[in-house]
Amino acid sequence: MLSGPWALIDHAALRANLAVVRHHAPASRQWAVIKSNAYGHGMEQVAGALAEADGFALARVAEAVRLRELGVRKPLLVLEGAVSREEMEAADHHRLDLAVHHQDQLALLDTCRITRPLRVWLKVDTGMHRLGLRPDRVPGLLERLAGDRRIATPIGLMTHLANADDPDDALTIRQCGRLADLAPGGTVPLSIGNSAGILAFPESRTDWVRPGIMLYGGSPFARCSAADLGLQPVMTLRSRLIAVNRVAGGDAVGYGGAYVCPESMPVGVVGIGYGDGYPRRAPAGTPVSVRGREVPLIGRVSMDMITVDLRILPEAAVGDEVTLWGRGLPVDRIAERAGTISYELLCRVTSRVRFTHLPDGVSAVGLG
Repeated sequence: MLSGPWALIDHAALRANLAVVRHHAPASRQWAVIKSNAYGHGMEQVAGALAEADGFALARVAEAVRLRELGVRKPLLVLEGAVSREEMEAADHHRLDLAVHHQDQLALLDTCRITRPLRVWLKVDTGMHRLGLRPDRVPGLLERLAGDRRIATPIGLMTHLANADDPDDALTIRQCGRLADLAPGGTVPLSIGNSAGILAFPESRTDWVRPGIMLYGGSPFARCSAADLGLQPVMTLRSRLIAVNRVAGGDAVGYGGAYVCPESMPVGVVGIGYGDGYPRRAPAGTPVSVRGREVPLIGRVSMDMITVDLRILPEAAVGDEVTLWGRGLPVDRIAERAGTISYELLCRVTSRVRFTHLPDGVSAVGLG
């Protein structure tokens, strides 16, 4: 038995979540978003597990090049596009799809040696005001680029939804309409829907959708759980009790004495901390699962350890498995208690954590 935390990555759950995408957007192709090391799950392994996706979306050219070098041949979309001559030529060499969000990116073409037509997606600012071309400039660009032999046709249009995590916010429908107005008659492929759009806004289910957090079993909505959406957790983060202490009433536990025991009580010490990616901001009361029962976090999260109240589980012993999030304890609940989102928790799991990827038919029970 090794000390320290481990993460179990369920490939069957990944594929089940991709099936949820297809259920909601059956006429759309999917860019499975695997940027930031597949939201912390392992980009190479997730790409293999999601082989049925139509393509993969990455944030940066370097991520896409790495996938190509690992042998992935599917279409790869770089969401930030190329920002230098070196990246533009790498996109040419590795046959990457590029988002173009600024005309300076097109000017790079004049400095590069392009050996085959590049496939590009013009990213349009329809209301998020982060990256994107002004809508009024798009028709002229489409006309100009259609005659450029360095650019493959058809040229795609894409946008990013700002408020789709709120199903009652009317901006999302306006954003979808603004992009659709630039492609009358369906002559230009469109890509709009992120996870929230796919689940809540039919208008965003265009030629290509870009599911992200829903693939990993997280909910994009504050008021709706992943389970309610039919999504399965992919990462289960676990560790073990490394000590069980009897602490007297009135004694303080951990740094700063932030928690004072109200009575004599068993306190468990779990081998995980912010050095492993567990959120330092998690407050007392954040749920932790020991022997399948939820117990509350007490005291401050330290670099390598957390402490938990074991009064409802006095039989707990050193070596018992502890689930921090995943199957049986949704990551969204931990994120809410820590004042953040599940995306951040999943992406911040560090290299100290041992990863085990579970192919179909392998149970997570007892694996450490």
